Amino acid sequence: MSSDASSARVRVWDLPTRLVHWALAVLVLVAWLTGGERMDIHRYAGYGILGLVVFRLYWGVAGGSTARFSEFVKGPGTVLAYVRGWRAAPSSFGHNPLGALSVLLLVILLISQIGLGLFAVDVDGLESGPLARFITFETGRKAADLHELNFRLLQAAIVLHLVAIAAYALFKRRNLVGPMVTGRDATAGLEGELRPAPLWRLALGVVIAVLVVVLIARAG
Repeated sequence: MSSDASSARVRVWDLPTRLVHWALAVLVLVAWLTGGERMDIHRYAGYGILGLVVFRLYWGVAGGSTARFSEFVKGPGTVLAYVRGWRAAPSSFGHNPLGALSVLLLVILLISQIGLGLFAVDVDGLESGPLARFITFETGRKAADLHELNFRLLQAAIVLHLVAIAAYALFKRRNLVGPMVTGRDATAGLEGELRPAPLWRLALGVVIAVLVVVLIARAG
């Protein structure tokens, strides 16, 4: 294969998918650093994460082809086969079967984190989630404890995610970070084509995410 062919790059990730990915990384870090200290910032970071997760769920159904859950979520047999031979497995166009599990795990933990945070109440009852007024103080305290526990699980999942990225770079010489920045990946070993979603679907997803955040914020 010529150097020009091997260095050719093709679009894999659309812009909304990449923006959500990196915005979530930033806001989760902000929420972590401000939890218990700057609850005003922590709350806004939580609202931002809520909007991003709502949009990502929508985009997983209506977005570009590589963002859709139906395109990359595989059955247990496919995942196990990939794990057994992952070092020799050809490069995947988009998420590989194991990466799909990582995405699903992170999404589930983020949903749990947001949901618990919306109902959480601190020990003094001075800081609480916007939906805490609909439950008892005791239930709100339990939500706060689970919010803390779930975040430890989220941290562990993020570490595993980073370890997997490092393993691909070390053992398979595959850069997974660059394509999530530029949207493009080398064509060598890749089979597929990004089918982008029309602009109106993007606009609709943004409207839905904003409306959900506004409604929940006003409920408090």
